[in-house]
Amino acid sequence: MSDSVKVSDVIAQFLKEKEIKHIFGIIGSANAHIFDSIQQLGYTEIVCCHHEQSATMAMQTYFRMSGKLTAALVTAGGGSSNAITGVMSAWADSIPGIIISGQENARFINAMHEMRMWGIQGYDSTDMVKNITKYTSRIFDPETTQYELEKGYQESQSGRFGPVWIDFPMDVQGAVVERNKLKEFNPKPKQEATNHQDSLEASIAEVMSLIQSAERPVFWLGHGVRLAGGQSLIEKLLQTFKFPTLVSWAGLDMLDDSHPLNYGRAGVYGNRSANLVVQNSDLVIAIGNRMAIPMIGYVHEEFAREGKVVQVDIDPLELEKTNDISDLAICADAGDFISTLISEAEKQQSLPEVTLWKRICDGYKKRYPYIGPEHDDTNGFMNSYRFVDRLIEHFKDDQIVTTDMGTALLSGHQVMRMRPPQRLMTSTGLGEMGYGLPAAIGASFASNKGEVMALNCDGGIMMNLQELQTIVHHQLPIKIFIFNNDGYLMIKHTQKNLFKGRYSAVSPETGVSCPDFEKIAYGFGIEYFSITTWDDFDAVVPIVQYSNKPAIINVFMDPEQYFLPKLSLAMNPDGSIVSPPLEDISPLLDRDSLESEMVIPVHAKSRSIKL
Repeated sequence: MSDSVKVSDVIAQFLKEKEIKHIFGIIGSANAHIFDSIQQLGYTEIVCCHHEQSATMAMQTYFRMSGKLTAALVTAGGGSSNAITGVMSAWADSIPGIIISGQENARFINAMHEMRMWGIQGYDSTDMVKNITKYTSRIFDPETTQYELEKGYQESQSGRFGPVWIDFPMDVQGAVVERNKLKEFNPKPKQEATNHQDSLEASIAEVMSLIQSAERPVFWLGHGVRLAGGQSLIEKLLQTFKFPTLVSWAGLDMLDDSHPLNYGRAGVYGNRSANLVVQNSDLVIAIGNRMAIPMIGYVHEEFAREGKVVQVDIDPLELEKTNDISDLAICADAGDFISTLISEAEKQQSLPEVTLWKRICDGYKKRYPYIGPEHDDTNGFMNSYRFVDRLIEHFKDDQIVTTDMGTALLSGHQVMRMRPPQRLMTSTGLGEMGYGLPAAIGASFASNKGEVMALNCDGGIMMNLQELQTIVHHQLPIKIFIFNNDGYLMIKHTQKNLFKGRYSAVSPETGVSCPDFEKIAYGFGIEYFSITTWDDFDAVVPIVQYSNKPAIINVFMDPEQYFLPKLSLAMNPDGSIVSPPLEDISPLLDRDSLESEMVIPVHAKSRSIKL
């Protein structure tokens, strides 16, 4: 082995040492050295996308599926700026990854660093993303290459996970350095965890005290449990405590939907039964979820208003956000918390049985199933919720599903019944349209080019339509369902509420149109199917699920369909508008029915509503 090495070869070798077998990216003049070195080494496959945001989105689901960090490789200028949406998405959803960017030559940066642009198309990309990454660095000294890559790798997966960005000027990539001069990153040895463990155990003691006095406790499990590697502990947690349990949208594939203690997903677009469970509880133990507005509603003090709230999160800022409703905030790894809680429970002489509370929750689940009369077909179109409910019957035991936004997101996450090892992935933080296709690509490569079902909408798929070619190029068995509702359906409903039904920029008549997807499929060489009726469904879906090739399935939906249940505004008799609490979601129950479902008193705002 030579005593000297090219910097881009160090990058390629680093990927091999970390056993990173796939990365996603687009080549440009400013990262050509890196592409060449990776190709010459022959270990890491570069999946060439057709937009850099797709690379940083695919990077996310690759990690979600495999648990293995990967990277996105982008060039300077527009190449790096294009990547930012996916980076922000990874930041919001706590997904680790390394963005390796090319940059103009160092001499241009040094001479022009105070200018808007450097060299031909350079700009300060690391400064631009510093607030949406855990670590950024621009490499001027070739000898620090190994150090910075290793540091970024470690930072991305420490504490609350997130992306990092390492920027390499072109001349640095091509520089040659003596191997023995490459600086190594030696992280500081972790200090004794005794103090942290003592603190956690003290917090657990407080939790146990709250549990022992609770009559209506509920666990609320979020994606942080999986990120902490704690999903394997969920079954034991529920065997130990036998408490009703809710899951967040990002965590709903961790617990079998048919588990007797799984009562669904609460939130603004939650299940009515789940909302009744959390709102009537006297103790909410939220583990690894952010307790964001879509989960707890718009008015903090109305959430679980007669209960105690314990929030467990690894990010202290997330705990501060809800300190007005949290009775006990615990900054800890979700997996550590669950394992310690189980250990402490095993020392207890007895735990609450909460038999009556479970009977009440069972009643909610029975009376308010995921599919209700509000999901009847309308105007001759299939309802998207009923469509997803029937689609689940055709899922494979290891089914992987990704969703885009809008109809795909809401219908999927409100009624999808998953059972491990089935997976469901979307962007729950940033919620960017266009996520579905690149997410499916990342998940497919993470499962050895496995089959993925991608639920899209006609509007959302247009944001990354070009990635159909990536799917075709690699012949990935991705089944692309397109909910075709003639534009931007969610925004139509927003405009109905705000502007008395005046539409703008949401449909062909108001300025937005989508193409003929049959012609799109033909142009890309992808098999095409159309579903307009339930008879079509019965004929097409089994064929699609049997096939091992990519397919586009165009599903025609009501352009005016409502998304229900939903926490919506209501009107008082005097004409004033009221925003009901989380348990009072639309379609509204009659007031006597609502009162009969409440263990705690009905909120004054709900009492004021006259139906």
